[in-house]
Amino acid sequence: MSLVKSISGIRGTIGGVVGEGLSPVDIAKFTAAYATTIQQQRGKKDCTIVVGRDARISGEMVSHVVIGTLLGCGCHVTDIGLATTPTTEIAVTEEQADGGIILTASHNPKHWNALKLLNAKGEFLNKQEGEEVIAIAEKEDFHFADVEELGSYRRIDNYTQRHIKKVLALDLVDVDAIRNAHLRVACDCVNSVGGIAVPQLLEALGVEVIPLYCNPNGCFPHNPEPLPEHLGDIAALVKNEKADVGFVVDPDVDRLAIICENGEMFGEEYTLVSVADFVLEHTPGNTVSNLSSSRALRDVTEKHGGSYAAAAVGEVNVVEKMKKIGAIVGGEGNGGVIYPAAHYGRDALVGIALFLTMLVKRGEKPSEIRKKLPDYYISKNKIQLTPQIDVDGVLAVVKGCYKQFQLNTEDGVKIDFPQGWVHLRKSNTEPIIRIYSEAPTKEQADKFAAAIIAEIKRIANI
Repeated sequence: MSLVKSISGIRGTIGGVVGEGLSPVDIAKFTAAYATTIQQQRGKKDCTIVVGRDARISGEMVSHVVIGTLLGCGCHVTDIGLATTPTTEIAVTEEQADGGIILTASHNPKHWNALKLLNAKGEFLNKQEGEEVIAIAEKEDFHFADVEELGSYRRIDNYTQRHIKKVLALDLVDVDAIRNAHLRVACDCVNSVGGIAVPQLLEALGVEVIPLYCNPNGCFPHNPEPLPEHLGDIAALVKNEKADVGFVVDPDVDRLAIICENGEMFGEEYTLVSVADFVLEHTPGNTVSNLSSSRALRDVTEKHGGSYAAAAVGEVNVVEKMKKIGAIVGGEGNGGVIYPAAHYGRDALVGIALFLTMLVKRGEKPSEIRKKLPDYYISKNKIQLTPQIDVDGVLAVVKGCYKQFQLNTEDGVKIDFPQGWVHLRKSNTEPIIRIYSEAPTKEQADKFAAAIIAEIKRIANI
C-alpha cells in the first residue's frame, strides 16, 4: 500500500492499514487538516468548500468521507459531483468559495485516489500551505464543530455545462469556423469524467463525435496515463474511421494527448507547444513550462518575439512563474495547457477548443501542423524507489559527477548538455525517481537517459 503526501496533494492506494494507504481514517484526517488550514487563512470557521470528483470506483466512498468531515468541521459544502479537475477549479471562483477539494488520482491506476487541495482562487495550495496541512494532519491538531455549528450541504449539477460555456466564449475559440468545417473527431476518455465533458464540448462545437471508452464507470480499459504505449485503440479508431483528429484525456481531464489523422501520435509534449504557437500567433507574449518539458516551447516563444521561463515541476510552480512574468500561455509537457484567459489551471477542454480552432483556421491536418514545429525527442523513464534509497544523497552524487556541465537544482537536478538535457527528480505523485532526457534524436535522448540510469543504479546499489 502507498500514501504520498506532497505539494500535489494527498495521494494513496485505497484500503489497507491506517497510515499506509488512503484509508477512510486517513481521508478524514487530511480533510480536517485542510479545513483547519483554510479556516485559519480566511479567519472564519464557516468556510465554503467546493468538492468535485472523477469517476474512480472509490470516488463515491471518498466523497462521502470528505463531505462528512468538512461538515463536521463547520464548513459549508458545495458538491458538484462528477466533474473534471478544471471544472472544479472554475467552480471555486464562480461560487466565491474559500477553497476546493478535487477527488482524483489523475493518471494513476484505478486502485489509487487522492485529495487535490485548492485555495480561494481555485488554484493548488503552494508548498508552504501544503506542508501546513500535512503538519496539522500528523499532529491531529484540528477541532470539530459543535452540533449548532455544523456545516451545510448543497448540490449543483450543471458545472460541466458552465465550464463548456466558458470555453466556447474564449476570444480565440471560433465556434462557427469549427462547426462549418464538419470535422469528425474521436475521443478516448478512459471511462472517467472526460466521458461526460469531452463529448459535450465536441457536440457544442458542432463536430461529429466518435467516442471510445466514454462510460464514466471508473473501470479504466487501459493504463490511464495518456502515453503512446497505452493508446493503440484510439490510434486504430482514428485511422479506421478516417477521423480528422483524435483526443485522449486522463481520468480528471487536465492532460490532453492528440492523435493525428493517420493514427500517429502527435506527441504529448507538443500539445502545449502547438496550442502556444497558435495563441502566440494572435496574442504575442511570454510562456512558461516546467523543467521537464521540451525546448520546443522556448523555440516557438522566441520565434514570436516573447520570452520563455522554466519552473519547477508541479502546476502550482508553473502558475506562480506565469504570474511573475506575465505569461499568456503555459503549462507542462505532459499535455497540460494553462491558458489564463480561461483560468490558471491545466485544462484539456481549453486545449481541445484551441487546437480545433487552429486546425480549421490553418486548413492543415494535425500531422502537417506537427511537422512545422521544432523537432525534439524526449525519453521519459523512471526508477522505482525503496525505503532504503536516499534520494537526496543520490541526486547529490549525480550532481557532482556532472559538475562540468550547466546544472539547475531548483527541482532535483537538470543537466544541460550541448546536444540536449537530462532532468532527474523525485516524483511528487509516485514513489519513483523520474529521469527525463531530450535531444534532437531518439537515439541521443535514450543514450543520455541510459547513462544517468546506470549512474543512479550504481550509486544506489540497485
